[in-house]
Amino acid sequence: MAAERLVVIGGDAAGMSAASQARRLKSPEELEIVAFERSGFTSYSACGIPYWVAGDVPSHEELIARGPEEHRARGIDLRMRTEVTELDVAGRRVRSRDRDSGGEEWTSYDKLVIATGARPVRPALPGIDAPGVHGVHTIDDGRALLESLESAGERRAVVVGGGYIGIEMAEAMLVRGFEVTLLTRGAEPMHSLDPDMGHRLTEAMERSGITVVTDAEVTKVLTHESGRVRAVATDRAEYPADVAVLGLGVTPRTELARAAGLPLGASGALRTDASMRVRGHENIWAGGDCIEVLDLVSGRHRHIALGTHANKHGQIIGANVGGGYGTFPGVVGTAVTKVCETEVARTGLSELEAREEGLQYVTATIESTTVAGYYPGAAPMTVKMLAERESGRLLGVQIVGGAGSAKRIDIAAVALTARMTVDQMTALDLAYAPPFSSVWDPVLVAARKAVSTLRAAG
Repeated sequence: MAAERLVVIGGDAAGMSAASQARRLKSPEELEIVAFERSGFTSYSACGIPYWVAGDVPSHEELIARGPEEHRARGIDLRMRTEVTELDVAGRRVRSRDRDSGGEEWTSYDKLVIATGARPVRPALPGIDAPGVHGVHTIDDGRALLESLESAGERRAVVVGGGYIGIEMAEAMLVRGFEVTLLTRGAEPMHSLDPDMGHRLTEAMERSGITVVTDAEVTKVLTHESGRVRAVATDRAEYPADVAVLGLGVTPRTELARAAGLPLGASGALRTDASMRVRGHENIWAGGDCIEVLDLVSGRHRHIALGTHANKHGQIIGANVGGGYGTFPGVVGTAVTKVCETEVARTGLSELEAREEGLQYVTATIESTTVAGYYPGAAPMTVKMLAERESGRLLGVQIVGGAGSAKRIDIAAVALTARMTVDQMTALDLAYAPPFSSVWDPVLVAARKAVSTLRAAG
């Protein structure tokens, strides 16, 4: 009996996790695996690129979990710098093009995994493609940026975008010795935070030496006669730049899926069932940054591009393709980052998101410290909590504070997943010692205040 063939489109987190897991369950005699990757790298941490640029990580090689030869040694036919250009669902085949030779061929499949990821947003503005303007999405992007930093003149950097990548790259530029200006369209950076918490982040960034310009709509990139960037212009001012870094988020890379008629959600990302199978297609699975996931708090499907999700998707897909069983229940929207000494975390719904869902809620915000207030190194931290007014169910938590504050968001992520009320949270048996926390952990202090607010609200 001939082996079945699994074709994987995309050689990063979701794709190669799926291929590797399927290979653990089925031998090459049972399952042939062919994987296509359009770049020159596989299985690497894109999240680590800002820290490589900053110099915290010495080499891009440290970001690679498993290279092409390691995958091939495990019996996966991995074809690098080869881009899939067409998907023929009816014929169960994909067309690929070698990006170096230009050669094309069709490859048939019995089972297909789509892990095409996402692409960075790059608005069609004058000068946006000028030398010295960089995105930060791939290892090649990181290399190009590092080369650009070496040739920069007066060491002025403008970061466009106030999301996770934007604030991480602002820190990286600061560490590299650049004068940094961050431009964000929002009233505060980090639109996933409520404005009052975002303002705390703005103040922290300003204290660190980063100039934050809010409500800034970028209109064009200005260049020298040589063509290199010299400034970034908004609707109100121009900001000198020897280097400009774009951190405007990503959109799902689903052109192949769209052209093939596969189901997409409102975000343009693929829709899958709990087993990660593309809806309506028994032999096609999808995972990673090209799909929508179920938000367990709101009950809606959302596009959330995170490596944590992608790796889980790949494991589940590989198990199902390989004859096992697995499901992905959904997410609660947990994310964490830092800028200089300030940590930022959030999970669940913000106030804006809660209102959009038609939920009635109360909020509780408390100021505390990362460890016992009398213990050396205690740093301030702010915790904001949302609870549903009628039921007391936890809806969301946001944290801004010093070192040691952000990972406390995991307490809230577990509570959200368990659909706990804030009253139930106050009884959680959390670890305590002065070097780690106050007697009442700040998350529990916020829960107690939320309970009091609910009672006062009747």
